Amino acid sequence: MKKALVWILVLVSLAALLLRFSDKWAEIFFGIRKTSGIFVLSLPQEATVYINNKEVGKTPFEDKNLEVGTYTVKIEKSGAWWEGKVNLMPGTVTFINRDLASDSASSAGEILTLEKGKGLTIISNPPEADVEVDGKSWGKTPITVDAGSGDHTILISRANYLNRSIRANLPSDFNLTVSADLGLSEADLTAVTTPVITQTPQVLVKNTPTGFLRVRDKPNLNGKEITQVKPGDKLVLLEEQGSWDRVRLADETEGFVSSAYVEKIKKE
Repeated sequence: MKKALVWILVLVSLAALLLRFSDKWAEIFFGIRKTSGIFVLSLPQEATVYINNKEVGKTPFEDKNLEVGTYTVKIEKSGAWWEGKVNLMPGTVTFINRDLASDSASSAGEILTLEKGKGLTIISNPPEADVEVDGKSWGKTPITVDAGSGDHTILISRANYLNRSIRANLPSDFNLTVSADLGLSEADLTAVTTPVITQTPQVLVKNTPTGFLRVRDKPNLNGKEITQVKPGDKLVLLEEQGSWDRVRLADETEGFVSSAYVEKIKKE
């Protein structure tokens, strides 16, 4: 009996460790899978929501039991619509807010996605929009802001476009990516077409003479080497500074790489 009790305690302890520290092992041994959620708002309200071409409900719409992965989301009402791809991360809810329109130039909105990390990553369509967080100017998109956890007000503005003001809560130990589409403020909107942002921009490390690429703490050759990346590695593009790109690695390290040895990954 004592031996059986000891083994039971060992198994329970092992199970607790697996559940706490390894989603993958928990899934393998216990069939436990982390789900993700999606929350959709629209103007006008009561628009029809489609996920992977299947009608799932009306806005405001919420589903917290979706498998982790990439989904095609479409929102439509009375000839006004929006469609895009979203990546649902494990254990988080992806937020979509759209002002629907019959043409892409006057459509506006944002997608908010959480992933492990820190700060706010803000990208916009069109790029080079001014960013303010809690009333402080930080620069132009795409940009990562070193913001602490809690509630933040994000203002994205650009000449000839309508401002987007976004209120968001940033949990501890997470990075919040805000992908915003700005709607044109000019009268003639049909003359301009603007692509919809579906994901954070990335770059691919090209072949180098040394077989690796240095990541530096400053955008010049005098910058201290932080780490190295290899050809074929994918990096998140945060900011372009002339011949240097500010990037984020898979382990959340941020630094600068020479733009001569990376290329932008084309969106599908």
